[in-house]
Amino acid sequence: MKKKIFALLMTSVMMLSVAACSSGNSEEGEAPAEGTEQTTEMSGPISVVAREEGSGTRGAFVELMGVVDEDDNDITTLNAEITNSTSVMLTTVAGNPSAIGYVSLGSLSDDVKAVKVDGAEATPDNVKAGTYTVARPFLLAYKDGSLSDVAQDFLSFIMSADGQKIITEEGYISVEEGEAYTGSGMTGKIVLDGSTSISPVMESLAEAYKAINPEVAVEIQQTGSGAGITSAIEGVCDFGMASRALKDSEKAELVSTQIASDGIAVVVNNDNTLDDLTSDQIKNIYLGEITDWSEIK
Repeated sequence: MKKKIFALLMTSVMMLSVAACSSGNSEEGEAPAEGTEQTTEMSGPISVVAREEGSGTRGAFVELMGVVDEDDNDITTLNAEITNSTSVMLTTVAGNPSAIGYVSLGSLSDDVKAVKVDGAEATPDNVKAGTYTVARPFLLAYKDGSLSDVAQDFLSFIMSADGQKIITEEGYISVEEGEAYTGSGMTGKIVLDGSTSISPVMESLAEAYKAINPEVAVEIQQTGSGAGITSAIEGVCDFGMASRALKDSEKAELVSTQIASDGIAVVVNNDNTLDDLTSDQIKNIYLGEITDWSEIK
């Protein structure tokens, strides 16, 4: 009888010991969870990525964000890494967990994450509604009265219901409800030069136009808004593609037609845990006044 009581007591002690160990292990297991939560906060130097000078996207971005001095000169931080196209911008931000950049909304891909700006998501609907305010025009600039018949017809196609539908389908914001386009059997060549942000939708427009007018050749050169405007002024191309408003000096040489509107998405690496930035935070990052992600509260 005594042996049975002793055995029962020993069993109870062993069960209590196992329970205590399990409880201890559980508590130890909870500590990393708390630590994991802390590591989700971003910290470390911010890698600022910008477009090259002359880029329409850069020109519109610094103007909209206030990254300019009292004379409207671009004062992007000299520490910024410079990229010369939309695709290089996307690749650079996608490959750097600390990076921040900006791209045309219509060119946005899953390789990067677009953050909200002042609480508003970067979507065509929000641009159209005015709640997402980082937006700019897409323009075709040309010499007044200089367009050939085929160049004028191409512009009419872009502004037609058919052309504006393509613009919407490509993720940009249409500017007007035109009438349906009817093929005119045009022949000849059209040359466009300029913005790398406009080029993707322009290629889609050109493809649709050539399907209706197969005897027309459309050449699209991607050199940036500033270079495209210069080419139009010099008569090298029919249309300069500009993803920003024309400067006064450029308006003296050219007229323009707005073919679409576009948002500028502020993008970070997909591993970045931040989802929302204010306009002031973005401005100060690009001025070089905020240099570490831990400063974003």
